[in-house]
Amino acid sequence: MNEETKKGTTILGLVSNEGVVMASEKRATKGHMISHKDTKKLFQVGDNIGLAISGLVADGQALARYLSSEIELYQLKRDKKMTVKAASTLLSNMLIGRRMLPYFVGLVLGGVDDDGGHVYSLDLAGGAIADDYVAEGSGSQFVYGVLEDHYEEDISMDEAIDLSILSLLISSSRDSASGDGILIGEVTKEGFETIEDEEIDERISKIREEKSHLPDL
Repeated sequence: MNEETKKGTTILGLVSNEGVVMASEKRATKGHMISHKDTKKLFQVGDNIGLAISGLVADGQALARYLSSEIELYQLKRDKKMTVKAASTLLSNMLIGRRMLPYFVGLVLGGVDDDGGHVYSLDLAGGAIADDYVAEGSGSQFVYGVLEDHYEEDISMDEAIDLSILSLLISSSRDSASGDGILIGEVTKEGFETIEDEEIDERISKIREEKSHLPDL
């Protein structure tokens, strides 16, 4: 399958009292066809920064590589970590620089620096918006519906992970372009860590016990 035609869909990020949680489902589509069921849409691009991609998979992967390289160069030259705000500005400039042939993506950038946890949503024109929680992709409207109802200030990391899972379960039940599993990364001052599939499956089972109406992902 040509990577340029694959489209990744629902992604999100939210700030917790310990850092940031980022998540995506794993489906990639080509038109109305499911082209891949284990698509990686979440990348570590810095010691304490992650990037989630939706839209054209090839464009998102390229941006993840470029951003990771630029962050590493910044840290080597200055002997200090790039802030999340600086990383969002850098990524925004990359998107703006391709106005004639844009990257067809929706992005979520998240990370932790000396000022705490931050998440940004970025569109293909380079617009960057910071908030307590953000979502992109075809199922984002369903994610926002869940987050608007359940997100609370000073939410714990554990609660934020479960809320991310619930958001993707519900969006995948309504959006045909989303599904086939969940990938979650947690970012703290200690770094970026991807949660094991076994732990996610256990959390899904517990959530379904409490909310029996949820469909299979």
